[in-house]
Amino acid sequence: MKDELKKLALDEFEQITIHYEPTHKLAWCYMHASPRCCFSVELLQELNQWCEYLREGANRHGIKYHVIASSVPKVFNFGGDLELFSLLAQRNDRAGLLEYGNSCINALYANLVHFNQDITTISLVQGEALGGGFEVALSSDVLIAERGSRMGFPEILFNLFPGMGAYSLLSRRLGQKRAEQIILSGYLYGAEELHELGLVDILVEPGEGKDPVYDYISQEDRARNGFRGLRRVRDDIYHVSFGELYKTMEIWVDTALKLERRDFRMMDRLISRQYGKAT
Repeated sequence: MKDELKKLALDEFEQITIHYEPTHKLAWCYMHASPRCCFSVELLQELNQWCEYLREGANRHGIKYHVIASSVPKVFNFGGDLELFSLLAQRNDRAGLLEYGNSCINALYANLVHFNQDITTISLVQGEALGGGFEVALSSDVLIAERGSRMGFPEILFNLFPGMGAYSLLSRRLGQKRAEQIILSGYLYGAEELHELGLVDILVEPGEGKDPVYDYISQEDRARNGFRGLRRVRDDIYHVSFGELYKTMEIWVDTALKLERRDFRMMDRLISRQYGKAT
């Protein structure tokens, strides 16, 4: 299994790095999108390839835990590819936006449903998770974040909304009203605030690295049957379907096609940030 994962990573992936730890039955997926720290087409292609691999082979090889993280210092992910958004929207390219959006929700939904396997999904946020980055972080069973990390949805600043699952994911945790407040604020929340709200499950000190992940795995392993059963109850009661995500994404596309020149100017200011690092 270890050799198979190593070969897969070396042969196919440039935007993510896969690391498997058989002792913990744990697979790590580190994002390092280049040249921009966002969900580029290239990053999404690799994430979806990896998700497909997990759907087909995780159970066969005994993977029980999966962590999505980033190897870029202080950045989890800056979200959707704003440069591509702007180009497609200004061209009135609805098909192109739909194709991009579908690629986004495919990867997010795979993580949300545990790759159709008996896998606990974990997000480790060490830095900034914006827009789609925050949506992906929320799609895991467990969200671990370092103090000082920031997460939020800035889309309202350029007259749009996060369309790849934010409303569904926030509503099932916080309720409709609070979800709308967070989305419409455009505010970047500290990990400490999100922990108080219940969106961050485990708050850790900066620099602790992987240790909190191993601590969580040790805790779940002691009562894994109970953890699994409770997760099934939560997934059944607060179910988010692919159709729900797709419908939201379609509305997001149609909304993007109504953006005006001033909205694109604001988007341009944020595009430059996706080429840089968090401060």
